[in-house]
Amino acid sequence: MSTAERWSDLSSQQKKSGLAAWLGWMFDGLDMHLYTLVATPFVAILLGNIDRTAREVGEKGAYINAAFLVGWALGGAFFGRLGDRLGRSRALCLTILCYACFTGMSVFAQTWWHLLIFRFLSALGIGGEWAVGASLLSETWPRKWRPWIAAALQSAVNIGVLVACGAAWFFRDTHPRWVFLVGVVPALLVLWIRRAVPEPEEWHAARAQAKELPGITDLFGPAVRDVTVKVLVICGLSLTAHWTLMYWQQKYIRDLPEIRGLSAAGQNDAAMQALFVLMAFSVIGNFLAGWLAQRYGYRRSIAGLCATYGVIMLATFAQTLGYRSALGWFALIGVCQGVFGLFTMCLPPLFPTLLRTTGAGFCYNFGRIVAAAGTVFFGIFTKVGDVRHALWSAAWLFPAAAVAALWLPEPKDGA
Repeated sequence: MSTAERWSDLSSQQKKSGLAAWLGWMFDGLDMHLYTLVATPFVAILLGNIDRTAREVGEKGAYINAAFLVGWALGGAFFGRLGDRLGRSRALCLTILCYACFTGMSVFAQTWWHLLIFRFLSALGIGGEWAVGASLLSETWPRKWRPWIAAALQSAVNIGVLVACGAAWFFRDTHPRWVFLVGVVPALLVLWIRRAVPEPEEWHAARAQAKELPGITDLFGPAVRDVTVKVLVICGLSLTAHWTLMYWQQKYIRDLPEIRGLSAAGQNDAAMQALFVLMAFSVIGNFLAGWLAQRYGYRRSIAGLCATYGVIMLATFAQTLGYRSALGWFALIGVCQGVFGLFTMCLPPLFPTLLRTTGAGFCYNFGRIVAAAGTVFFGIFTKVGDVRHALWSAAWLFPAAAVAALWLPEPKDGA
């Protein structure tokens, strides 16, 4: 692997693989959040144009988001396995095609469960892209660049969410379904990836030397089991809290006293502005997290950021806020979200080469199975009337994740 010190020292393969992964992650962010931006009005329409504040809208919307997270988890395991067997570049193409096509098909949903199916299927590709793209870069880029690669990749997701906000704004005066047409655009990226991005040499070498390919059960074999269990616990706790926030924050903003009385367009604008603030400050947080990882290592940085994320969420949702104050607290939360960028370059190297996308995909996306249940539980079955209390309760999972992260090993080749 190259020891390039400057951009000019990087090979053409490294630059192309970096661009492919970055674009894949950006479109991940786009397709991921198109639904959250139109969930309330679209689900209300699919339920027969009922009132947007009806309990059934929240329940069905939560089930759709839970199905999305389950699909994300299953896709991470499935395409992660393909990434180890077929190669990183081939699997990356398949994941992008999957999430682009089925996001676009959401336009045709006629009932809420049609949308649930399309979101589940699109999530298979989004979940797979995370593990495949992360492994592709961990095998092609210099090790010393990894914290900054992690920051750049996670920022691509944030930029994708900002593009989704722009798309929702552009389609704000149309039926909510039309925004999903934007999700088809990533399919065009596949044509370039198949021609321009070769498989990593590390994968080719490992594949040639292997007498028998390891399977998912090997993640729980003696050599890898300890790492697998630790990563599963950290991802399960942190992603449940994070995705409870990312889904229900839109309803939280819409329910603020000064926002609740606005027109549908006014509520949409307020919700989009809040998500914009969250994502813009997440970009800052990604590079802060990269700096922390380079200075203090992944383990301590992940633990510290998880703890801070939890404390700030607890402070935010322990009080009743005005809209402007909520935006200020959302900015702080956004900075803490840089922690998930560190998972990108920290987790894959913890696993052997031919278990890399399988291990990273399975463990990281297992957290989404737990998060799916958490999204429903904290949003529906919490015995309170205000989603603010549900978000406050979910925040306590972050300190637990921080404690678990203290036991996480550093990647063997370091940051």
